[in-house]
Amino acid sequence: MGEHAEPEPETKPAERHDVDRRGVDWRKQKDRTVSFLAGLVRWIGLIFAAFLVLYVIFVIGDANQANGIVSFVKGWAESVSLGFKDLFQPVDPKLNVLVNYGIAAIFWLVVSGILAKVIRRVGGQSGG
Repeated sequence: MGEHAEPEPETKPAERHDVDRRGVDWRKQKDRTVSFLAGLVRWIGLIFAAFLVLYVIFVIGDANQANGIVSFVKGWAESVSLGFKDLFQPVDPKLNVLVNYGIAAIFWLVVSGILAKVIRRVGGQSGG
């Protein structure tokens, strides 16, 4: 009866070790999270740049400003253009939009790329 009351010393550590092996792989989870965050930052920058480029295309192509799609894109483009929308002030309004919103689009692509690399480096991943 006394031999069943005490756990065997080899069984407990082995069970605990098996639980650790079957548990969460934190390194893999960290790499997935870092990769997800870096990808998310890149996609956000790409989407912002796409709105800006679409707006430039709509302005240069003389799109109907009363159209719902055009006004939606214009609203987003104005929101994400930051301080670039009046950086340069050429006389031609189309050139004004092309230069200023184009620079804003390039800004978002460059900044999101740099931020994604920083996130990967800080997170311990290599590559771009």
